[in-house]
Amino acid sequence: MLGAGLGLFGGVLPPAEERQAGASPCWRAGLMTTEGLDRTKLHHVNPDPRSENRRPVATAGAPKGHLMKIRLTSIYVDDQRAARNFYTEVLGFAVHHDIPLGDNSWLTVVSPEDPDGPQLLLEPSDHPAVGPYRAALVQDGIPLVQFAVDDVEAEHERLLALGVTFTQPPTDIGPAVVAVLDDTCGNLVQLITEKDPAGTGG
Repeated sequence: MLGAGLGLFGGVLPPAEERQAGASPCWRAGLMTTEGLDRTKLHHVNPDPRSENRRPVATAGAPKGHLMKIRLTSIYVDDQRAARNFYTEVLGFAVHHDIPLGDNSWLTVVSPEDPDGPQLLLEPSDHPAVGPYRAALVQDGIPLVQFAVDDVEAEHERLLALGVTFTQPPTDIGPAVVAVLDDTCGNLVQLITEKDPAGTGG
């Protein structure tokens, strides 16, 4: 353990009165062991620089064998059955789980090219905060999710033929070509094809 009153949360322990009252979230989290860490790589970041009331959080990177992985992310949909149809029959994803849970389901899809890769949860939009949040994004033309494709222009033509509505046609933005579509379930979806380092596409 670190001695002499030194910790990884801001360099010093909080004042005694804060430790006793438990006012500091960092203190409540306890001290970290530094065995095996290179202290020269430790640095502090403030998650919200505008807030003077937050203490810096220590970051040292994840120790070997403890790296985080993205296994699941989610998108809110108005109707899970309609979303399942659109995301599989139109966009081309494959169902990974469809487990009934009361009136809804634990419904996830994956890329058929990577069936063991990250799953996308098609989550019911029942929470009252979801409606205003998504409506604001759609109003401003902001996609809620982004999917990579080999060729945005070819995918744009394929999906147009299936009746998909695009709010932004294929657009070259320099390092990539993007397009934005309406998923019919309350969201805008961005498709992206990153260019190779030479900038020749693909």
